[in-house]
Amino acid sequence: MISLSSSENGTVSSTAATKRLSRAMMVSGGEFSLILACCNSVERQQQALNLLTEFSSADIDEILLSPATDTLYTAITNAIGATQPEALMVRGLESVLEINQLIISTNIMRDEFRKQFRFPLVLWVNDEILRKLVWLAPDFKDWAASTIRFDIPHNQLIESEQQAMSA
Repeated sequence: MISLSSSENGTVSSTAATKRLSRAMMVSGGEFSLILACCNSVERQQQALNLLTEFSSADIDEILLSPATDTLYTAITNAIGATQPEALMVRGLESVLEINQLIISTNIMRDEFRKQFRFPLVLWVNDEILRKLVWLAPDFKDWAASTIRFDIPHNQLIESEQQAMSA
């Protein structure tokens, strides 16, 4: 059982993470930057996106990848065309069927991201996709300053449950 304080802490940390995401996009405006937003819950991800509209004045474009997407770079260029959005969020990586191949091709094409995109790129990932980025695209992943977490990490969740049960 998760205590009320754990739930409140989750809301507070989600708000803080959303503010960090908004600041990261604002700071890198007009330049390419890679921002990883890690969230294992689709519901929490949507809450964060709703909050983001309150904190950010940027016009944020969003693309949702289809399961058949084979390269991230091509999906983005097809979606934005010749425009350069203020910021771009990419969701749906967890639904891509050939995710390993997509991640490997992203690492190979990494220099094109920096050359062609003059905006912050926010990739919404879950823990599994984040691990795959570390192993399959380490050079691309290294461009992200740090990962902004929107979930309570699993080990903290277990600790909070144990604390609630022993209290």
